Amino acid sequence: MRWIGKIALGWAVLPFALSGCGAGPAKPAASGSPTATLAPWVRVTSGSPTAVPSTASTFAPKSALPKVSFLPTSSACAIPWPDNVGQVLIPMVITPISRGFTVQWPAKYGSYYRITAVPQELVVGPQPEPSWQSVQAGDNCTVSATISGLTSGAPYIIWLDAPATPRDAVGSRSLYSGKSGVVKPL
Repeated sequence: MRWIGKIALGWAVLPFALSGCGAGPAKPAASGSPTATLAPWVRVTSGSPTAVPSTASTFAPKSALPKVSFLPTSSACAIPWPDNVGQVLIPMVITPISRGFTVQWPAKYGSYYRITAVPQELVVGPQPEPSWQSVQAGDNCTVSATISGLTSGAPYIIWLDAPATPRDAVGSRSLYSGKSGVVKPL
């Protein structure tokens, strides 16, 4: 077992023996590229013992992008319409008036619309065909229509149809219909 200890001691001393104790510093091998001169890693400059914060910056990055001007962010819409994320129906604001309704919705779902008020009272036999009213969108961000000639206090559901709904880049349609809950005119 003594010979194992001698071998272990030899392996422990070997790195020191190969490092060339007293042989002088190792010389780099010659190469075809110039040798860089080494500069100190830390620069020391004399100055005041208290640091004075500087407000001027000497760093001025150059931008590769041209200057950008943005359009004004004020909204011309009187009603802050929600985005249609997670919605299935076109949002509507319905205001009861005497024997009718004023209906408003966002104009981003087409250039023209159809709207009707469907009575909700029970009818024996075939249901009456709803009377659709055509509405042009115009230039505003909100479309408005008035439905009149209804029975005061009777229950109705307002239906909105956007037959010319635009399609996005992948071909899917925007929202194309709207429906209210039960509403009653004044």
